[in-house]
Amino acid sequence: MKMRKSGFTLIEILIVVIILGILAAIVIPQFTEASSDAKESSLVSNLQTLRSQMGLYKVQHNDQYPNTSDAGVTIDNDVNNFIARLTSKTLVTGAIDATGEFGPYMPNVPENPFQFNAAAPLYRFGNNPGTDAAHWCFDPSTGNIWADDDQVNSNGVAHSTL
Repeated sequence: MKMRKSGFTLIEILIVVIILGILAAIVIPQFTEASSDAKESSLVSNLQTLRSQMGLYKVQHNDQYPNTSDAGVTIDNDVNNFIARLTSKTLVTGAIDATGEFGPYMPNVPENPFQFNAAAPLYRFGNNPGTDAAHWCFDPSTGNIWADDDQVNSNGVAHSTL
């Protein structure tokens, strides 16, 4: 009586490995593209949120953006005060006050998902976005806010122009 051995031959195993490799080569790039698309959507959403909340701040604070001091003096270089005014309660004058009638406009300032420099500040003031110096670039004279990175989206449009 002969015993029959069961199992896979080397050729059968190689064919299965090759098929799995081909499937992986097809699927993995799609995951990478989906991740990039998600980051782009997050960037656009964060920009929309920032713009709308800063617009609301301006309406409620006598046509002043959060970079203006209580005395109406522009404080372009005071990033911490700028962020605090968006994330705290304020009076109509813009003064930060726990009993203020306005705000907070957001619980925290979102980060730019394409800014890879962990030490970069959340904001910088100026009108030349796209320098990778911060997460967001805010122009106090116009109220415009942009992504401050040198990346482009899947359509070739610079983030700093979104």
